[in-house]
Amino acid sequence: MKGICLFFGLHQPLRLKRYRFFDIGNDHYYYDDFTNESILREVSEKCYLPANNLLLKLIKRHKGTFKVSFSLTGVLIDQLETYLPEVLESFRELAATGQGDEFLGETYSHSLACMRDKDEFSRQVHRHSDKIEQHFGVRPVSFRNTEMIYSDEIGQWVAEMGFSALLTEGAKHILGWRSPDFMYCNNINPKLKILLRNFPLSDDIAFRFGNRDWSEWPLTTSKYAEWLNIRGEDAELINLFIDYETFGEHQKEETGIFHFLEALPDTLMKQTDFSFVTPSEAAKKFQPVSAVKVPSPVSWADEERDLTAWLGNELQDAAFNKLYSMSARIDKCEDKSILNDWKYLQVSDHFYYMCTKFFSDGDVHRYFNPYESPYDAFMNYMNVLSDFELRLNVACPEDSENQKYLNLMSRLSQKDKELDKHIGEIRKLRSKIKSMTVSSTAKKMKSGTRPAHFKSTSKKSGSGAGKKPRRTSKK
Repeated sequence: MKGICLFFGLHQPLRLKRYRFFDIGNDHYYYDDFTNESILREVSEKCYLPANNLLLKLIKRHKGTFKVSFSLTGVLIDQLETYLPEVLESFRELAATGQGDEFLGETYSHSLACMRDKDEFSRQVHRHSDKIEQHFGVRPVSFRNTEMIYSDEIGQWVAEMGFSALLTEGAKHILGWRSPDFMYCNNINPKLKILLRNFPLSDDIAFRFGNRDWSEWPLTTSKYAEWLNIRGEDAELINLFIDYETFGEHQKEETGIFHFLEALPDTLMKQTDFSFVTPSEAAKKFQPVSAVKVPSPVSWADEERDLTAWLGNELQDAAFNKLYSMSARIDKCEDKSILNDWKYLQVSDHFYYMCTKFFSDGDVHRYFNPYESPYDAFMNYMNVLSDFELRLNVACPEDSENQKYLNLMSRLSQKDKELDKHIGEIRKLRSKIKSMTVSSTAKKMKSGTRPAHFKSTSKKSGSGAGKKPRRTSKK
């Protein structure tokens, strides 16, 4: 048996608004809501909704023989909950079939936490798994890290969290003479199966499909099946890992990309020996041919297949180090607004916008970058980070003695509020008692009964002390 694993990754960042130096300390809301909603609606109308409808039709048509897998970042799900719940519902309809899809785990924030903070990385993965289970009724057992970033150590951490399979890039420099078209395992913990992306076949769809200057244009499903058969002579498992936005957004509808996707399952099942499998199914059906050694992290980005799209230049490293220098205090912070911003400020796109690479993949970086330059992206992010740090300093200062003092002041403030509340209640009771007393006295005087306090007076009341009060005659 030969398998083909079709995976789609989905992510939309929470973009920052233009945040000036003079906003620091005055404006604590950092996000460009209009742009975020506009882009999300556009991508949903062009890609998510029509592609989901098509996949649902294909899964039902092929009765479980056509299978796909997805990874939706927590940041994307948060935005869909706010702006487009109908998109989430369309994914739930796919999940409800129970026969043709799998939802993978990843970091909630689509972050680079794995490069700095294991505990934060673990928290985000568990938080994301909770979110997936909440919406789709199943807890992920397969994993794809942010931008498919992977190393031996990261794989070990993922295995410790209970995942059975992990998706990453089949980079040439980690494989050498070997093929990505087999199952591998983690070099430290062999229980974790590693699925390696076949980047030529994946990129034929993701990047080259609509390029009329490409020597293989136009790409048909029959031609693609022929390529798979050629690869299949020495392959067990071909992994096609693609951005979901390929369909309708990166490759426009007029290129014929949806027609290609609709025809693909039937063509491959008729013209090749491959069967569609999900990552978890592949992990059960295929045994590793060997461990894959990845001492330094790889990703699926750019020609280099490394992390230089997000880390490496002075701007990126300064911003990244500044952000995670606050990690220890964040662990002790209970301020919900700060924790929420911490989640969104870790999104890897913020560092991607600071990339200064303009040689092998410069056009790609310029296309996705909302800023005029990497320096604008850096200054905007650092201004936001400065305001965030000011808020964190108030909520969770670095000095432990200051923290104790603030905690004490907070408790005292709470006690003062409680005391003020009780004083107010006492005053109301006194006022009520006084009102009742005056009312009672007035009634007695009207009836001719002498009030009790007229019978005697205090000895301390001056020269008249001890004298009997004058009796008034009854009328």
